[in-house]
Amino acid sequence: MFRSQRSSSKTKRRGFVATPLKTGSDPSSVNLMEWSCYIPGKAGTDWEGASYPITIHFSEDYPDKPPTCKFPEGFFHPNVYPSGMISIDILDEDREWDPDLTIEEILSSIQDFLDNPNPYDPTQDAYYIFSRDQDAYNKRVRQQVEYYASLPPP
Repeated sequence: MFRSQRSSSKTKRRGFVATPLKTGSDPSSVNLMEWSCYIPGKAGTDWEGASYPITIHFSEDYPDKPPTCKFPEGFFHPNVYPSGMISIDILDEDREWDPDLTIEEILSSIQDFLDNPNPYDPTQDAYYIFSRDQDAYNKRVRQQVEYYASLPPP
């Protein structure tokens, strides 16, 4: 966990934001098991122009088990459940989970996955649109970018 925490200062320089959630009015009182993060849309993709909020929850079994990562409910992406849970191989302990991954590496992988959905692991209607009508899919992505770009910066 502490290796992940040390990487958070580097992460901010790349446009990512990763901070443990505060647990009270004392700024030094934080919950290292729950992090608030923002991922910038990658330059040159339809996701460019906004930062996307993600909550990362580390269980007591971390790093043996991967953290859970969630976008806000209703986030439009073929591999994000309606609840916001992210379905990506690196966060699946039976597939590609590596206990040595840092928060920065997790966020960077999620950033890449935004523009490169996994067609073999669809989770919602966004996949149907993605696979049948790329123009309609790109339009929905741009609408989501506009929404998140209109929110106050992290």
